[in-house]
Amino acid sequence: MTLEELRVEIDKIDNTLLELYNKRMEFVHLVGELKNSTGAPIYRPEREQSILNRLKEKNRKDGGKLTDGAIDALFLEMFAVARNLELPERIAYLGPEASFTHQAAESKFGAMSAYLPISSIKGVFREVSKGTAKFGVVPIENSSNGIVSDTINCLSDYDLKIIAEVFVGIHHTLATTCNDIKDIKRIYSKDIAFGQCQNFLQDCGLDEVEHIPVESTAKAAKIAKNEKNSAAICADVAAKMYSLPILFENIEDYDNNKTRFFIVSNFDNLPSGNDKTTILVKLPNRPGALVEFLNDFEKSSINLTKIKSHIVGGVSVFFLEFNGHKDDKEVQEIFKKHKESIKILGSYVKESDDI
Repeated sequence: MTLEELRVEIDKIDNTLLELYNKRMEFVHLVGELKNSTGAPIYRPEREQSILNRLKEKNRKDGGKLTDGAIDALFLEMFAVARNLELPERIAYLGPEASFTHQAAESKFGAMSAYLPISSIKGVFREVSKGTAKFGVVPIENSSNGIVSDTINCLSDYDLKIIAEVFVGIHHTLATTCNDIKDIKRIYSKDIAFGQCQNFLQDCGLDEVEHIPVESTAKAAKIAKNEKNSAAICADVAAKMYSLPILFENIEDYDNNKTRFFIVSNFDNLPSGNDKTTILVKLPNRPGALVEFLNDFEKSSINLTKIKSHIVGGVSVFFLEFNGHKDDKEVQEIFKKHKESIKILGSYVKESDDI
């Protein structure tokens, strides 16, 4: 076939895809009407994951050329479009725009959703609790810097549920209007980003120029764009947002650095068959209380994946995660036994990544 004939065939397929997309959205609209009449949440992560798993399995059996990642990218964006047709809902996230939290939010809710950047983690929880936003996206831990205390405190203080987790690789660029690295006199970035790029800065002699911490890497890019002889350590999306040329990519010390985010809202997920549950535990102040508590999980063959101690309101608590859903029979037995000690933060689809 000639190139023109191939393009004609592709156009025909695109026309068919458009018809099928519109037909799917007609059914989505009917689903939305049913959900609106019952007050059911529009976003159901466990349902979306079930669809993705089914499609990936079918694709493998059929010998399709799409990778699992490609299926995620195509269908997650379509899900986001569908949700906005059903009922446009606002997503609050720890801002500003072009932050890693913004990227995490878009990875789940797509580019079309209505986003609300909030200046603090507590502010995100507050606005979701008030109903200003339906969902909130906040960081919970980083592979290099550990647990985010503000998120733990807010999970304790607010009556919101974790409905999903998202992992984002943390990659930094050095962006500047300078053509030569020797012309850079000062670098702007978030304080934590300087520490994550220490090796690069030392290797290139940039550890001796002025380092100026700002609230976010996105703000750093904005300043560097308009200030001569300056640069920013920022995400590539921030550099592109402010049309700031990227001089070096992937300058972080560790290429496996990633941050885990929680999506919080005001509803519980149904079991998906591949769930994780997060709880806060405040145990009685007596010898052996922690061992007794953990032994109950071992006896029930429940796999604990994380346990970290934390101070909330001056009181020591444990941030604990395990495989399974809060409604599983064996989990319910443990919760019933220790009901005075546990706050259930949410059960949600377990992602393949972990920190």
